[in-house]
Amino acid sequence: MIIVSACLCGINCRYDGGNNLDERVLKLLEEGKAMPVCPEQLGGLETPREPCEILNGNGLDVIDGKATIIGPVNNDKTAKFLRGAYETLKIAEVIGATCAVLKARSPSCGVSKIYDGTFSSTLRSGNGVTAELLISKGIKVFTEENLNDIKL
Repeated sequence: MIIVSACLCGINCRYDGGNNLDERVLKLLEEGKAMPVCPEQLGGLETPREPCEILNGNGLDVIDGKATIIGPVNNDKTAKFLRGAYETLKIAEVIGATCAVLKARSPSCGVSKIYDGTFSSTLRSGNGVTAELLISKGIKVFTEENLNDIKL
């Protein structure tokens, strides 16, 4: 079983109330191979919500308490993002997920590249907090951008 970002299945849970439908991810769900999750909703954030970015670090730094996740007017959302990451991990463990397909560049789900916390559309190296937590527990994490690398 695979954990997938719910927005990639067409579920309207993006920060702006929309989705990021990817037909390949939806097919995994329809075939019974995937479980959709939205870490941000699981953490208690509403939809729609203000966009957020990791300030002064990456997902690992958030987990270690060295970085925060903020909105554009410095509203600290770190606790809700952490709660969502741990709830996502619980679901992954319950269903025996060995890999995940998460939304690229998200402060929760991004893998390899995330926005830099300045709300200027600038990317930097790093993983989102949920991606980092799943990786730390041995779950292989992909995005829709490298979905073809998954061996099912």
